[in-house]
This record gives sequence, structure tokens and C-alpha cells, in this order.
Amino acid sequence: MKRRNRWLCGFLAGFLMVMSCPVTVHAGREEAEQEKDVTLAPYFLVEGTDSSTDPFPLKGTEVTANVNGTIAEIHVTQRYANEGENPINAKYVFPASTRVVVHGMTMTVGNHVVRAQIKEKEEAKQVYEEAKSEGKNASLLEEQRANVFTMDVANIMPGDEIAIELTYTELIEPEEGIYQFVFPTVVGPRYSGRVTEEEAEADAWVESPYLAEGAPVESSYDITVNLSTGVPIENLTSSSHKINIDQGEDTKAKVTLADKAAFAGDRDFILEYQLTGEAMNSGLMLYEGENANFFQLTVQPPERCNPEDIPPREYIFALDVSGSMDGYALDTAKKLISDLVSNLKETDCFNVILFSDTVWTLSPNSLEATKPNIHSALQLIEDQKGGGGTELLSALLTAYHIPKDEDTARTVVMITDGYISDEKEIFDHIRENLGDTSYFAFGIGSSVNRYLIEGIAATGMGEEFVVTEEPEAAEAANRFRTYVQAPLLTNVQVEFEGFETYDTEPSGVPTLYASRPIVLYGKWRGEPTGTIRITGKRGSEDYMEEIPVTAESISQENEAIQYLWARKRVEMLTDYSSKTGSQVKKEVTSIGLKYNMVTPYTSFVAVLEEVRNPEGDSKDVNQPNSLPFGVSGLAVGGGYMVGAEPDGMLLILLFAMTLLLQYLYRVSRNLMSYRFDEK
Repeated sequence: MKRRNRWLCGFLAGFLMVMSCPVTVHAGREEAEQEKDVTLAPYFLVEGTDSSTDPFPLKGTEVTANVNGTIAEIHVTQRYANEGENPINAKYVFPASTRVVVHGMTMTVGNHVVRAQIKEKEEAKQVYEEAKSEGKNASLLEEQRANVFTMDVANIMPGDEIAIELTYTELIEPEEGIYQFVFPTVVGPRYSGRVTEEEAEADAWVESPYLAEGAPVESSYDITVNLSTGVPIENLTSSSHKINIDQGEDTKAKVTLADKAAFAGDRDFILEYQLTGEAMNSGLMLYEGENANFFQLTVQPPERCNPEDIPPREYIFALDVSGSMDGYALDTAKKLISDLVSNLKETDCFNVILFSDTVWTLSPNSLEATKPNIHSALQLIEDQKGGGGTELLSALLTAYHIPKDEDTARTVVMITDGYISDEKEIFDHIRENLGDTSYFAFGIGSSVNRYLIEGIAATGMGEEFVVTEEPEAAEAANRFRTYVQAPLLTNVQVEFEGFETYDTEPSGVPTLYASRPIVLYGKWRGEPTGTIRITGKRGSEDYMEEIPVTAESISQENEAIQYLWARKRVEMLTDYSSKTGSQVKKEVTSIGLKYNMVTPYTSFVAVLEEVRNPEGDSKDVNQPNSLPFGVSGLAVGGGYMVGAEPDGMLLILLFAMTLLLQYLYRVSRNLMSYRFDEK
């Protein structure tokens, strides 16, 4: 996943360090920061000899999710402590669901509880840095991506314990009748091709430390989910963890981890359940706020019908073969894509793109889905091994430039773990070159970048799939075929008659492939009367559903709708809108400040107004993350490690070995490319 020369450096540095014990070999951060190439990359943490500084200040994370109906209120407590002798400033990179709204934060230091204030990002950063330099306890929460946040905690004194509590709100939507609550626990190492100072600053969080494969995790993780659904719960399971279920009533359940000690926070926590009774009805929820009124419209999809005539399609499968996919993830992806390619119809045509830091295609033009062509594709796929960077945008550009038959609908299928940092560029490319092409995305792995996977599908008018283990691949492939061949609803339109609405999000409804509800948010004024009409095509038949608007839909318990609307509005502006620049920044900042929520341009900051470190000699410590379960160490290789100063002769040897291996790598790639061309 990282650039080949950098992961080789990381690997060789680790190898030389082990072979030369007790000498510790790794380049210092200062030297690395002075390099002209400022391309960012994660790196492995190697502890130095300074035992007086605590390298693992995050001691534990506790999560409590209260799911009432379809809305989850989530409380996350991060506990930081300093068991060393020096004051420290801790930084931690952590994930969240792409759908959550972070709208509350408190900091507790001893008996002091400080409620964080929402401020413009630059102002919040300035407040934090000033408090840090003055020796005060302070904390700063910033959004780096829709699903990636950073927490900074300043001046943790020896013996201190500081608790940071965050409040999230999220909507739980069913798919094919299954509700899924997902709580990500680790940010996978990202690939970044940034090479300018300005670009690198925006992605500085990418340069984060990771523990080596198999290294013990120093911090604890605990998750509790309280379900209260109003209708009986059934088939409550977790595909990711062993859980305990306490279900005293049919409509309520408490879920806890069966073995907290065994859970190292290295994969998504996934909880699935189904509901019986009338849980799947369409409906309208209204909320009257102080300054605006909000609505949430939920429309359940119709039954799927199988059209008699399925037009021929062209499928372009783009498979990620970068270093982070090596091993478990790539094996699972091979099974998935082999299933997809093997079941093509003879009237279809297809192509295969392989990408790491280089891009290859099976053929310059898409091929007919004949048995010989399918066999060649499967052999090419099976021969792949993971290595190199993740140039996903280059793969999309390659797909775009493959000649297209105007009479054939094109579907691009991306298969990746999504460990990149340039998601916005991906979304922009898809939106600007959509035409009659649809994009589907398969996320492969235990902790995929759901922001990218969901974003590809959203901007590409397709669907996303997440495959966490190999047995799920066949099921995902079957669902994909069903979706493409028999969409539930096309040409969807929503009309409001006698009900005055505005600022509706999303503004349009794409083709409905999966059996999941259509959910619209917006504002309303005037009287709650009228009718909402949803129309579309179900196969070749016309479809219509009407939902009455009445005052009975108003409830103060629907307060969360305003946060969900605000989150959807920010998402559409920052991720999927063609608007850019100051216009977007101004509107998103206004939303964040008004609704007290973290956005790309607003942050939470808390300061305890007491000088506890007058000397101002605290040390910066980056809390290391675990590698996600099943992710190869090839995903990390920043070219340097944190710790002691380098030994000159060993670094010269390291450099020479790196050049040699790079040369051999290029030669092997050229030979491989030549072999493909010959075929």
C-alpha cells in the first residue's frame, strides 16, 4: 500500500535492527522531516531508551451505544493516563462510522469537568496551542475525514488520568431486512501520494505510528450495546466478535463482549439483528425546533421483480493488489472476483484492471465473456501477490479510457480495502465522468475505509458491499448480480403536495438497488398537512406510494433529526457536491457552529483554566494504533521509525540494499508486463 521504496526501507530497517541487537537502528523523525520528498506514510513504532516518557498514554476506550428504534445515541470515553516521569501531550488517530454526528464532548481532570466548545477549526487549534504552551490541560477534537478523527490532549502530568467523553448520533438503516450496527475501532494505514507542503499539511494525520504485527496492545477496549426496538428482536448475532446477550424482553437486549481482554480493538465491531412485526413500514417523523422545523421521511422499497429482458452489460473489475491487501484480504478478493467473472453471461463483455503503484489491464479493449477469456482472466487474478502503493485514481482513469460501446451499459466494480487518503479526488472524478456508467465498490477486510467504499457507490449511483471474511464473498457476489440485473426502483421522484419543505437532503434519489429504505431529511414550515408522493419504475411497471402528513407525526423525542439533517447536509456539500472553495467552507462552518457538531471546518476544544505545567516541558507522544486484523505489515513502511539516532554505516548499507531491491523490483515488473502483452 505504501510506495515500494518506503516499505522496503521500513522492512530493512526493522530487519537490521533485529539482526544487530543490542544496537537500535532507525532514522530519527527530524532527518525524515528534512527530506525534500514530503510524501506522507505511516510508520512502525519502535520504542526508544527513554523509559521516563509513557509511550502509550491511551489506557482504554469504553463505548456505550443506546439504540432506540433506528436511532443510536453513542457515548465514547477515552481514558488517558501518564505512567511516566515526564509531562506529555498525547495525540490519537481514531475512526468512527461515516454516518455519525459528533455533537458533544467533555473533558474530566480529577474533579473538574469541562464542557468543550465548538469553534472554527483554526480558532480551536489556536486556543488549544495557547493553553498547551501555558501549561494548562486542554483537549482538541478535529475531523480529518468523515470517518477519521484526531484527539489531542495537552499537559498530562505524571500520575494524571484524563477522561474525554464524546457523544455521537447515528441512524441505523436495514438492508434486506437486516439491521447492522457497526463501530469501527482502528484506522487502517493510509497511502498518500502528497508531495507538496500545502497538500501534505491536510493529510498530516496519515503519518501515524503503528504497532508491528503481533505486538501486544497496551490499551483496553470495551463495547456495550443496549437495544430497545419496540418490536421483537430476532437473529441477534455478531460476525466480528464473541458476545454475551442479555435479552430479558423480546423488544430489548443488552450486548457485551464475551472476552474484553481478547479484544484488542483491531477490527470493526459488527452487530446484526432483525425485527418482526410492523417494523418495516414507511413513515414520517417531524420535529419542531426553536429556529427551524425538521422532518425525516423513510420509504420502504417495494418487492423486487425480475425483468424479462436484461440488456447486455460491460463490467470492468478493478482489483487492488497493493501491499495492504497482501494475504487474507487479497485471498478473499480473489475468491470474490473469480465468482463475479465466472458467472458472467455470454452476452456480457468484461475487463480486469490490477492496480498498486502501477496499473495493468487484461486487455486494451473489453472482451466477450467466453470461456477462454474468462479462463485467462482468472489465471491472471490467481497469480497476483500484494505489494506496492494504492494508486486507485489511476485505476479509475484507466477504466474511463477503455473504449466503450454506446449501446452497452457499463458497470465499474472497485475491489479494495480503501487505504488511501485522496478520497475527495476519487469522488470528484466519478461525479464528473459519470455518464451512463455506474460504480459499485467492494470493501475487503476487517476494518476497511468505509468512507471511500460508501462514497464510490454514492457518487457512482451504485451500491457498496463490505466483505470482512472469505465465506461472505459468495453471498456478496450473489447480491451484486441481483442488484445489477433487477433494480428495485428506478426513476425515483419525491413530490410534496400541501406540505411546504426546503433544504431537502439528498436533493435527488438514485436508482434503488438494495432492499434498504429511502431516507430523506429536510426542513418544513407552515402547517403539517398534505401528502408526500413517491413514484418510480418497478421493472416495467409504474410504482407509487403516498404518505399523509399529520400533526401526529410531531414529537420532541425526534430531536435527533436536526443533527442527522445537518450531517447529511455537510456530507453532500463536502463529499458529493460540485461546489468547492470558500462557498462550501462558509456554509459547512455555519452548520457546525449552529448545531454544535464537528465538521471539516469546526472542532471541539476544552481548556481547564489552571496552570499545571508552568515549566512547559511536556513531550509530544503519538499513540500507536494496532494494524487491522488480517492486514499485512507491508501496509506500513514510512521509510523511518521513531526512536534513537541512526548509525551512519548501517544507514548507508540500508540505502544500498534498497536501491538494489528497487532495481530488481522494476525489472520483475517489466518482465511481467511483457508477459501480459505477449498473451
